[in-house]
Amino acid sequence: MNLFELSLKFNGFPIGKAKEKLRQIQAIPESEYNSYLDGIKQDILTFHQENNPFYKSFTDGKKYEEWAEVPIMQKAHLQIPLKKRLSIGYPKSKVYVNKTSGSSGHPFLFAKDKFCHALTWAEILDRFGWYGLNFHNSKQARFYGIPLDQIGYQKERFKDLLSSRYRFPIFDLSEEKLEQFLNVFRRKKFDHINGYTSSIVLFAKYLQKKKIVLTQLCPTLKYCIVTSEMLYDSDKDLMQKWFGVPIVNEYGASELDLIAFTNRKGDFIANNETLFVEIVDKEDRPVPNGQPGRIVITGLYNRAHPMIRYDIGDSGILDERGSLKQPILKQLIGRTNDIARLPGGKTVPGLTFYYVTKSVIEDDGNVKEFVVEQTALDTFRIIYTSERILTAEEEATIKKALYQYLENDLQLIFERVAVMDRSKRGKLKQFVSKL
Repeated sequence: MNLFELSLKFNGFPIGKAKEKLRQIQAIPESEYNSYLDGIKQDILTFHQENNPFYKSFTDGKKYEEWAEVPIMQKAHLQIPLKKRLSIGYPKSKVYVNKTSGSSGHPFLFAKDKFCHALTWAEILDRFGWYGLNFHNSKQARFYGIPLDQIGYQKERFKDLLSSRYRFPIFDLSEEKLEQFLNVFRRKKFDHINGYTSSIVLFAKYLQKKKIVLTQLCPTLKYCIVTSEMLYDSDKDLMQKWFGVPIVNEYGASELDLIAFTNRKGDFIANNETLFVEIVDKEDRPVPNGQPGRIVITGLYNRAHPMIRYDIGDSGILDERGSLKQPILKQLIGRTNDIARLPGGKTVPGLTFYYVTKSVIEDDGNVKEFVVEQTALDTFRIIYTSERILTAEEEATIKKALYQYLENDLQLIFERVAVMDRSKRGKLKQFVSKL
């Protein structure tokens, strides 16, 4: 057992027991997997209806004939004091407590019982193991934010030490800092990169400008794992070219678990081992694989706090090729609450605005990062970092593309900034509506 796993065990998280439980789940044959999921779903539902006053009130104590009748939990439902949401026998002092990033606009504290938290780590260790990576001797180049308060800062640094990680600060991504990052890669024998997509993409663009393939400087590098933000095919291709390694996509939520992870075949495998992942329509009914909808997830092993049919705030599509035991997330579309409303009455996903702009704005490599903000029904700010300011002709080309795809007579304001304003955790929100 390595230092990281020993630290989990020392803090009361039974990682050995959790890893064994995960092995048992993975050994269940496909033919019996429906029975497993039905049984564990009913177990966690019954437990919280009987032992969690908050959830009993939320469901009015009803018994449900079908899973699809179980009410869907929204983030707003959980924005009450944590002590009011904990199950009987799971006081705050005896559970794992953390808070969501708040990137959805609905931050809240959550809790997991200690076995559930250990199971989360068992799942993560298993997925990294698909690529021969472990938290003992696989040196990680970590592109993440870090708490700025002294206690939180030291805590993360200690976790980095236990997990063989070197953290790159991402609140300042100026070219001067990116050159410093490059020098670290010259010195250290990293096995893999892991972190927020937008920050790593920006680093890849810097390598592109310098005409440097990262493995030429760091030949030990094997993989790049991106997380927490949308991964576009064009960005994936860019990173793959200039890092010289395969790109792996990770999708997770701290209040749940690792939700999906790219396997060696390139499929984005959803986690139906410790979670149950559903796609539902506007009426909260499950849709067939291949159809888009909201992503709703049940934490199957969290007894401290109910996360049952929890609307995570994203939309996506499950692939028809997947199975109940190994579902494939065909497409992760983005935040369901990131909506752009247009003067003509049209409503479009906010990432549509971002995607159309992206297809035009990055052609020549001038623009490094950008976000789109809607400030009025007909007004959008395109905030960007670049080597030079966009010309009037370039602005006109972007406007033409947006008018063609969306509608005419939108007011587009272009604003160049030196550095993007990231969240406290270092994430970059690509579309923001201020309506």
